[in-house]
Amino acid sequence: MLQLNSELWGKLTGPYESGEMVPELLERLMLDFDKEVFDELFQEHLYHQNTIYTVTYAAVPYLAKLALASKNMEVRHEIYITCGIIESCHDKTRSEPYPSDWNELAAEAGNEVCAKMYQSYLKAIAELASLVAEMLAYAKQEISSDTEKRYVLIADAAYRESQSVANMFLNFTAGDEYVAVCGACNQEAYLWPSGEGGRIQAFAEDPVFEPLQAAHEVTPVEAFVEAEHQILAERADQLGDSSFLNQLPYLAGEMNCPSCGARMQVWPSLLSTFGG
Repeated sequence: MLQLNSELWGKLTGPYESGEMVPELLERLMLDFDKEVFDELFQEHLYHQNTIYTVTYAAVPYLAKLALASKNMEVRHEIYITCGIIESCHDKTRSEPYPSDWNELAAEAGNEVCAKMYQSYLKAIAELASLVAEMLAYAKQEISSDTEKRYVLIADAAYRESQSVANMFLNFTAGDEYVAVCGACNQEAYLWPSGEGGRIQAFAEDPVFEPLQAAHEVTPVEAFVEAEHQILAERADQLGDSSFLNQLPYLAGEMNCPSCGARMQVWPSLLSTFGG
């Protein structure tokens, strides 16, 4: 971990300025966790518009340490979710021995310092990932909203290196609409839950603006074959997220594209715009 008194914090970048204020905010959180301070740290210094920064990588090990040390489940949950959102932005394809966009920092701080800072981040993410069982149990017991529960699915997917799944859920957290892209004609298909039981129908145009258009049926799978679907079904069941559990067979199913009629698999079409 980068020491909090290191001068390097001032050379790390955030969304608006250097990371020189981050050590002070981390120290305040470690003394007494305060939601307003935590939100300030995340929103003003570590994350902006699905982007993370060099200072983010340095701060996460301290957040993980705080989560693991806290006996307050609400604090552990808050940090677990937030760092999961951060991890959803982590591009591992450009990250050995540290992210390729750190080259300017490495020229000033040295390759070894950058490599150690990155390894500390990876270790922290692995430690947070290990909290999944208790986070599922906590959310099932303490959170009534299925939408809020879904953030545990988002974080877990990111920790499991399913970044495209995590980012898809971040865009469609409420589960009241999904957008897939047809691989044949490259047109969007709007997927809307219809009635009870998780049934989903597809439309060529956004039904908000074209309410009278024809609906196209989505054929659900009878059993989950892909490992990702099996894991998501298991997690949703453990969360008590019945709405997503009912939707998943349709999201894993197939349909005819509402625009060109080509047969398409829903899941890869959903993930196609998120790197999946």
